[in-house]
Amino acid sequence: MITTINNKHKKLNFSSEREQSQACLNSAEHEKNQGRKVLNVPNLRFKEFQGEWEKTKFGDIAVVVGGGTPDTNTSQYWNGKIQWFTPSEIGRNKYVYNSVRTISEEGLNKSSAKLLPTGTILLSSRATVGECSINKKECTTNQGFQSLIPKENISNEFVYYLIQTKRKDLIRKSCGSTFLEISANEVRKIVVSIPTIKEQDKIAKLLSLLDERIATQNKIIEDLKRLKSAISKKLLCNDKWTTYKIQDIAEIGRGRVISSVEIDRQKNPLYPVYSSQTSNNGIMGYLDNYMFDGEYITWTTDGANAGTVFYRKGKFNCTNVCGTLKIQPKFDCYFVSLVLQQATQKYVSSNLANPKLMNNTMASIKIRMPNIETQKQLSKVFQTLDSCLLLHQRTCKMYLSEKQYLLCQMFI
Repeated sequence: MITTINNKHKKLNFSSEREQSQACLNSAEHEKNQGRKVLNVPNLRFKEFQGEWEKTKFGDIAVVVGGGTPDTNTSQYWNGKIQWFTPSEIGRNKYVYNSVRTISEEGLNKSSAKLLPTGTILLSSRATVGECSINKKECTTNQGFQSLIPKENISNEFVYYLIQTKRKDLIRKSCGSTFLEISANEVRKIVVSIPTIKEQDKIAKLLSLLDERIATQNKIIEDLKRLKSAISKKLLCNDKWTTYKIQDIAEIGRGRVISSVEIDRQKNPLYPVYSSQTSNNGIMGYLDNYMFDGEYITWTTDGANAGTVFYRKGKFNCTNVCGTLKIQPKFDCYFVSLVLQQATQKYVSSNLANPKLMNNTMASIKIRMPNIETQKQLSKVFQTLDSCLLLHQRTCKMYLSEKQYLLCQMFI
């Protein structure tokens, strides 16, 4: 989806393979008498719609329904034909169909669970407050929900996206010492603004197109990861290859303590700082200067991600919870990183409260490798896969950013 802004005409155009929609930026300010009145309209709006949105509450646009759990010790209450969702099954996908567990008619009648019609927005009210999905068949939920059944002239698809703009409100209204939870009454009282049903439908249709593309990208990404994993198991294990200890093929080092305060003080931060985290490729920030330059392997030495291996190239920095390997020139650094990714986890001291894979343990790890020509050939195969994977991850990230922008601008 491509978004272009024409400042002169204050128009915003969205184009996609299936739909071309035009929207305009309407000023939220209106001159009235001698003062200025702020109209209840979004910043970004399709040009055919005019007038203010109606300010209301969730309780006025939907019936809020809780859930329940049948007695787990009564076997006849379970394994029936009625879907029964828990919060862990909600939020990953826009639509949900079948639950992990099911209950019987008797289980439904003997508990506080309620049968919810198709099209209900299943809203998680505890643990991860605000996660939601739309059910595509009749279902029930456990008590960790305050689900919304939209009333007349209210689009369930629009409410699904509206909830995503109200996550902060839902969390702020939650309470609890063990875990946060929001009550049905608090959900009902949250203030929202609603346009006409036609505008609701058009907004929901646009965001649904983005969600479809995001879902497609995520499927491609998962398929590529599975393909890489399968190829790794086939191509990176060969008993005929020569065995080496890491200490014999690499110079082993470690990063230094780098605080967030140091990162914040940088004047021209260009060089990444890699930490123990695995999200965002391990980057925690940037510095003005660098510690390492060239091809390296880094791994996480401490914590939940201990043993996670990365291939690095260029100028960069590492924190003290990252080990470093400078591979000898007669070996292909990228290939060594691939083999290590398969080997390190069984060397992690996972029985400790804080899992570790320290330098001395890394030094003793044995891996098998072919001759340098074969290493380079196999590296090319995996680098092609990685490049393809990175491209689709960037595309997915772009779609997610567009969606967040639209949620912020097209709702009040």
